[in-house]
Amino acid sequence: QVQLQESGPGLVKPSQTLSLTCTVSGGSITTNYYYWSWIRQPPGKGLEWMGAIGFGGDTSYATPLKSRTSISRDTSKNQFTLQLSSVTPEDTAAYYCARTVGVWYSSSYHLVREYDHWGQGTQVTVSS
Repeated sequence: QVQLQESGPGLVKPSQTLSLTCTVSGGSITTNYYYWSWIRQPPGKGLEWMGAIGFGGDTSYATPLKSRTSISRDTSKNQFTLQLSSVTPEDTAAYYCARTVGVWYSSSYHLVREYDHWGQGTQVTVSS
């Protein structure tokens, strides 16, 4: 069974870089054809896909966050990392990592991603 676990600081100061690590067990992050996503949920709001790194190391990011987001991986540790720079209090959220198994356009032409395994999430607060 694939398991994911987020780790990292729970408090980040404004203008600093948020850095979180997802440790994966029970499956390799290099296995075809999965990719590995970071998703966040601000208080009282819905889930927001941030970006992902694929089994081959390719990355993609949500347009609103692209300039501030970097996802990398350490295959020797079976981990992937989120870095979000220049954070503001609006970046306060529960952050999740998840394995992504598919992506497609819905009947209403929204891009939909399907996840089969999630970490339990970690709360990150941006505050001075």
